[in-house]
Amino acid sequence: MKRQIAVAMISAALMWAAGPQTFTGTITDSMCAGDHKGMNMGPDDKCVTECVKMGSKYVLWDGKNSYELSDQKTPAKFAAKKVTVKGTLDEKTGTIRVDSIVAAK
Repeated sequence: MKRQIAVAMISAALMWAAGPQTFTGTITDSMCAGDHKGMNMGPDDKCVTECVKMGSKYVLWDGKNSYELSDQKTPAKFAAKKVTVKGTLDEKTGTIRVDSIVAAK
């Protein structure tokens, strides 16, 4: 048991030791990810907003993968826009613990 606790503590320490990373992609929703055409809601930002209202989560779509964002408030103003997210990725859950979100240059 002590060994399992020690391994868990070391793993957690290594994960946080890596520090924040920078991710660039588009703010979208977990239901549609990179493709909003099937929803027939018009502009992508409207689709993202409506899907989140229906229970979907804000995610960052990098063109291949989507990452759930720990902050579910700030992304609202960036719906369907390209952004840069600074944070720490939890590889197991695919969630970025968000430190900041800014419009990409």
